[in-house]
Amino acid sequence: MALDIFALVVIALLIGVVIWLVVLLGNMPGDIARKRNHPQSQAISALGWIGIITMGLGWFVAIVWAYYKPETSDAVEQDREKNLRQRIDELENQLKQMQAGGSES
Repeated sequence: MALDIFALVVIALLIGVVIWLVVLLGNMPGDIARKRNHPQSQAISALGWIGIITMGLGWFVAIVWAYYKPETSDAVEQDREKNLRQRIDELENQLKQMQAGGSES
């Protein structure tokens, strides 16, 4: 009788640990994405859970996606503005050289 109760307790603990691991692994991609301020963290979280439920490749894709952070529009805009300012400076220098060359002749 005592051995049966002990076996049931062990089985219940094992089931609890398995459930805890599934929840931990299901949340992992979304947690990583939120921690890294990923713009698509909700989609990554959903893919992580779908991957865990289906025991498929989706979970691994979600992990990779969580670590890959695409360029935000602000970063792209700042880069364009920087390139535009450099181009303007180059054109102003060329204009000054042309004006200096034209006044000498």
